[in-house]
Amino acid sequence: MSNESRLPTSYMTPGTSSFADFLSAQAPDLLPSHRAVPAGNAGDLAPHGTTIVAATFDGGVVMAGDRRATMGNIIAQRDIQKVFPADEFSVVGIAGTAGLAVEMVRLFQTELEHYEKIEGTTLSMDGKANRLAALIRANMGLAMQGLAVVPLFAGYDLASDQGRIFSYDVTGGRYEETAFHSVGSGSLFARGSLKKLYRDDFDAEEAVTAVIQALYDAADDDSATGGPDITRRIFPVVHVITPEGGRRMAEAEVAEIADRILASRMQRPDGPAAALV
Repeated sequence: MSNESRLPTSYMTPGTSSFADFLSAQAPDLLPSHRAVPAGNAGDLAPHGTTIVAATFDGGVVMAGDRRATMGNIIAQRDIQKVFPADEFSVVGIAGTAGLAVEMVRLFQTELEHYEKIEGTTLSMDGKANRLAALIRANMGLAMQGLAVVPLFAGYDLASDQGRIFSYDVTGGRYEETAFHSVGSGSLFARGSLKKLYRDDFDAEEAVTAVIQALYDAADDDSATGGPDITRRIFPVVHVITPEGGRRMAEAEVAEIADRILASRMQRPDGPAAALV
């Protein structure tokens, strides 16, 4: 075998458990954050993902995302996927520049898999949250030019035996949220909805129903957030994570809950009323 066909020595030498750090040293041009962008604001030139919602329940955490991507005042895509499994026990939802966000998610998935192969164990929930923060921080240059990525991260922490949610800012700041959170253009309306609907004793189905209700309320007031599309049968992407692992809910399951919500909204368009006290 010729030397040209062999992997470089650096690929076979034990080193960092961070795939992103390895890539930065060996092939930095492959990192989204290392790509040159012309001066100016490029935010309106790329499709943007919008609203992501997450909520904990007794025994896990759920995350859901609407399916609309926008480019300025144009609907760029009606069925984009914005929620992805990060590993067996965690999930990440994307808001911001869609193309860069999807690349960041793929890099994050590889980062977690690489760490597990090198170290022989999985990262803790805090470790995963910190690794994602580092990837966001590396993208800050592009964020300052309008190509920001602001994900939402959630998962089941086997050590503390509970669902946990983490939010971020464009500088990589990491913040743990309590009970529920939302990011994206419709997040203000989604969080307002969950403030009235959320209960500590939710089971998994109730938590899923609450986050879909929140996405409906976000779509009702934010044009960049897509509501359930009953004509095309396009519904939110929903992931549920429990001590047994995470799964994406089947389209039929989500559609059944969304259809019930739509039927109830025919009687009360503003959604369910919360108790006054």
